[in-house]
Amino acid sequence: MFRLFVLISAVSAPLALQPAAALSTSTAPAVSWNDWVSLNASVGGRLHVSGPLALPCFSSFAGHPTHPDPPECAAIQHNYTDPLFRSAHFGAFMNPQWEICQTTDAGCVLDSADPTDPSAFTGVDCELGNIAPAYIDVQAVKDIQAAYTFSRKTGVRLSVKNKGHDYKGRSAGRNSLSLWMVFDAHFQPETCNTSYRAITIGTGVRMEQLYQFADANNVTAIGGYHRTIGTGYFLVRGHSILSPVYGLAVDRTVEIKIVTPDGQYRTANECQNSNLFWALRGGGGSAFGVVTEITVRVEPRLTLQAAIIRLPANASLDTLAAWYELTVNNSLRWGEQGWGGHITAASIIHVNPLLNNSAAQSSMQVAIDFATSHGGSGLVDELPSWYAFFEKYVTSAEAPVGAELMLGTRLLNTSLFATEAGRASLSTAITNLLPFATPYIIVGTPLLYPYVEGTTSVTPAWRSALWHFGFPIEFAFNDTAGARQTIYQEVTQHVQVFRDLTPGSGAYFNEGDVYEPNHEQAYWGPNYARLLQIKDTYDPDHLMDCWQCGTSGTYLVANHGSS
Repeated sequence: MFRLFVLISAVSAPLALQPAAALSTSTAPAVSWNDWVSLNASVGGRLHVSGPLALPCFSSFAGHPTHPDPPECAAIQHNYTDPLFRSAHFGAFMNPQWEICQTTDAGCVLDSADPTDPSAFTGVDCELGNIAPAYIDVQAVKDIQAAYTFSRKTGVRLSVKNKGHDYKGRSAGRNSLSLWMVFDAHFQPETCNTSYRAITIGTGVRMEQLYQFADANNVTAIGGYHRTIGTGYFLVRGHSILSPVYGLAVDRTVEIKIVTPDGQYRTANECQNSNLFWALRGGGGSAFGVVTEITVRVEPRLTLQAAIIRLPANASLDTLAAWYELTVNNSLRWGEQGWGGHITAASIIHVNPLLNNSAAQSSMQVAIDFATSHGGSGLVDELPSWYAFFEKYVTSAEAPVGAELMLGTRLLNTSLFATEAGRASLSTAITNLLPFATPYIIVGTPLLYPYVEGTTSVTPAWRSALWHFGFPIEFAFNDTAGARQTIYQEVTQHVQVFRDLTPGSGAYFNEGDVYEPNHEQAYWGPNYARLLQIKDTYDPDHLMDCWQCGTSGTYLVANHGSS
């Protein structure tokens, strides 16, 4: 009923259980061929070798001649920045730098600015880089259990990959995919008396599929701002532009089915395995096992007011500084009225499920007037449902993929917006940032949501923040490891300005600085110690580790970017 991928993140010798490109030798623990053959048999022959997305364009792989496939290469070049295309390929990430080893430059990528540029693949050796070299196509719980047994026996670590939406490179250690969902108007968590209007989804469902299904059943699913975001979103906070009213994704998750590293298939909800349920709602799902399905609460069909306000693309830095200052001065009022959305140098896209059209127009008039006075445009559009808004506006405005970029982010406290001095300090910090990077602000914190304290493991900073503030920086496809490291350091330095403005706040686990300092505090705050205890209960051997997952010990620091 579901389809799931579990990835083997290190292989010690070429594997050829099915026709595929030869694997490069790694530094993994030595594994006998018989062990691989036995694992393949135990999972019904679904152990596969992997390969880089762009391999068909290259004539050398892992130091050995290989034959390019011009038609396949042309298809890859044509679709290189298509998120649906990338999400369908195991070896592809939405940001391709995570296909590249961060310490040796080994990888196999095209120039995202011009995927047909021959300098990216002519006379260049394609290498596996940071991609897991083998994976299991899991179709039953017993297949996940076989992967755990293999890992414990051989010392080969497991990683989990979802859709590849991963700004911190954890998709080399994250993967659970599924194509199953069912609507239940009266879902009751096992052993509980409480019932919900809910949708149960397998862990490979894309957001677009979830929204289509919810809309067909006359309900609203609260989710992410991209067609191909996967359901791991519901385990790592999960902000939405509807979150100001309806909460984070973890607030809406009511039951999780998971195979923990001891091989047990467990149901986690508020009534059973409740400590694991708490940890999964914000602690990072794959740190505690392999999730096979998630049940989330839904809302009735919503009528939405959508404010679509745009500046000219050639707006000056002075105009942008004034634009951001206007949003700083008005965002607290907007948030208290129920608005959520995105703010960039070019636009505001906000939605509101609480106001009628005339009230929404009045609320946003100051921003519309600013935009039109500078040659831009603005309107407030009434939409009959979330899916109608998604189809009309999101698919053309979602974050681009195929480029190599990283984010610097910070949760900005509501208190910063409540005083004139706080607003002035924030506006100055944004103005000073503009020559380096353009802010991308997500107004997706649960400002109005009636949260019950202590029911999720995310940092409490989410509950006292108004903005999830960030800025993206792009790499060139052929930047060296040293050049990337310099950019990482510059981003960290610029984020520090906003850390200093918000002492005691935090950042988003899935979109934080790659080298977030004191990440345990930033992502989990006072919940970290309890998360460690739960991690040791369910995964004492640390089979499920990844970079800055926070519950995985020194392995993270020692091995990030080394494969």
